Amino acid sequence: MTTEEVIGAIAAVLTTSSFLPQAIKVLRTRDTGAISLTMYVLFTAGVTLWGVYGLMTWQWSIIIANGITVVLAATILTMKVASVVSAGRNPRRATGN
Repeated sequence: MTTEEVIGAIAAVLTTSSFLPQAIKVLRTRDTGAISLTMYVLFTAGVTLWGVYGLMTWQWSIIIANGITVVLAATILTMKVASVVSAGRNPRRATGN
């Protein structure tokens, strides 16, 4: 393994690990109220594109890290969209009343 690959693998572990506590909290509580829908759309799209880039360049650290992150981010994004849609049908839920 080259120095570049080691650095890439460490970076992949660190960035994916940093995302896990927030993802676990949202998955456990199902509370997406403090999450920006726009941010999560952009984040999920960006992570997906990083994964595609990893596939195009055969960089396993990028492929694996972004594969894990995109699954978690897409799950949370789906929960957020469902919450927004549900709140649109029930205005009281949107305000927490």
